[in-house]
Amino acid sequence: MFGKDFQRKYALSDQGIKNTKKGTAWTVITNLVVMGGMGILSFMMNSYMKTLTDGAPLPNVVTILLLVLVFLLLSFFTHLQQYKATYGLVYGEVKNTRISLAERLRKLPLGYFGKRDLADLTETIMGDVNRLEHVWSHCLGYLYGSFISTAIIAVILFVYNWKMALACLWGVPVAFALLFGSRKLAKRNSEITKAAGVQVSDGIQETLENIREIRATNREDRFLKTLNDKIDYHEATMLKGELGAGIFVNGAGVIMRLGVATTIMTGAKLILAGQIDFMQLFMFLLVITRVYAPFDQALALITEMFMSQISASRLNEIYDTKTAEGAESFAPKGHDIVFDNVGFSYDDHKVLHGVSFTAREGEVTALVGPSGSGKSTCARLAARLWDISEGTIKVGGIDISTIDPETLLTDYAMVFQDVVLFDDTVMENIRLGKHGATDEEVRAAAKAANCDEFVSKLPKGYDTPIGENGAKLSGGERQRISIARALLKDAPIVLLDEATASLDVENETKVQEALSRLLAGKTVLVIAHRMRMVESADKIIVLADGKVAEEGDPEKLCANENSLFRRMTQLQAASADWSI
Repeated sequence: MFGKDFQRKYALSDQGIKNTKKGTAWTVITNLVVMGGMGILSFMMNSYMKTLTDGAPLPNVVTILLLVLVFLLLSFFTHLQQYKATYGLVYGEVKNTRISLAERLRKLPLGYFGKRDLADLTETIMGDVNRLEHVWSHCLGYLYGSFISTAIIAVILFVYNWKMALACLWGVPVAFALLFGSRKLAKRNSEITKAAGVQVSDGIQETLENIREIRATNREDRFLKTLNDKIDYHEATMLKGELGAGIFVNGAGVIMRLGVATTIMTGAKLILAGQIDFMQLFMFLLVITRVYAPFDQALALITEMFMSQISASRLNEIYDTKTAEGAESFAPKGHDIVFDNVGFSYDDHKVLHGVSFTAREGEVTALVGPSGSGKSTCARLAARLWDISEGTIKVGGIDISTIDPETLLTDYAMVFQDVVLFDDTVMENIRLGKHGATDEEVRAAAKAANCDEFVSKLPKGYDTPIGENGAKLSGGERQRISIARALLKDAPIVLLDEATASLDVENETKVQEALSRLLAGKTVLVIAHRMRMVESADKIIVLADGKVAEEGDPEKLCANENSLFRRMTQLQAASADWSI
């Protein structure tokens, strides 16, 4: 019952399976104890009827009170254990599920996030886990426990009187057969509703992120109309799904309750035939109230259980994605970066074709070329942010595909064009580059990156909160904090991707001077469109159409009349002259 298929169907961990089994067991015990209470009531009523009809003495009051007391104590204890085994254990399981998801996402290659919408991932971590939490706590143990306890009671009833048992219980399997028959429809409606919900989340996120551009272009009405249409569609899909589920759930409830009518009709017929007496009919009517009661909640939740399988499949998709793994020790002989016939594809689109070059330790190697030539891709591959499709990349003679990315990145400091800052102070955003760095170390790195100038003007200096992703700072200020963070890390390999793109000429000169002083002796890989940024590089790698078109020092390349680098330099110089 609770095998691997069941575990995967509801995205349960090994501990989750144990919790479900425990919840199921206590639900069975609880239902049987409650049914025992019905037995006590039936015994009392039967004794009372014999007193009225035959003059038999009433049972001892003390005996009755002791039975009732034992029943109450057992009922309290079993219900408490059932609660702990379902709700209590499940809440811990939900915490572990979110932590395991976060750990899984942390180990996935960045290429995975390029294929998935962030709103969709957020919906999986929050919405899908919430839905599964409700199913784990309210449905699985409760439903399967009810099945087992009902089966036990059914065996006893059929042994006692198979005709009355059949009249009582026929509606249960028919009702659940109807619900399970609607499973495909429920899943399809759930998929449509989930996709519509993700579109709403995506639309809200997109609107908030681009609110300045929307207002600047006076397109508020258009964006709000689009968002309203998405919300209306989501609401319509939810109503359609709820209506479809409601029809089947209520239909199943009606069918199951027809068992009351058939029990009364069958009992009346058997009483007239002299095969049973009234008290036996009364006992079966008591049994019905307890047999049907556990399924009342299950009927309402079973469609949610079907729909939760969509959420489980979304979680399993994350768990099934191959992580970037490797050795947890990294001791290279030097820090030369060697690309050897490297190929890389985004899905089916080939980006790099047989790229080979060496970025030597103690030198600045610049990657230049037209947009889309693969410069940023090379930088990310060098740090194993993505895994290559062909060839090898080695650092200090070690193939980086054999090293765990987190271990590998301890030797890297990176400044990319898209700066990411946190809603914290300037000090803490820079300190992110080196855990446990002192305030003095942070300020030294900030000064080297030319941050002092604007930080001194902030209300609380380095202790000033900068807002979400540095919203209170300019683009150049945000980029300088990112540079300070990389300088603070003081790693032997430094990757700079358009590191000075948002700086004016004066600050760019200052940062270049700081980089020249502080990056001495390191392996530096620089990506820039401005030729001024790379003119002092030790080596230039020119990429075109995903291939190495030429390489050499700047003077050598500029001396070649057919050099692509020389042509790019001349075009940029002409553009600069024209703008002046």
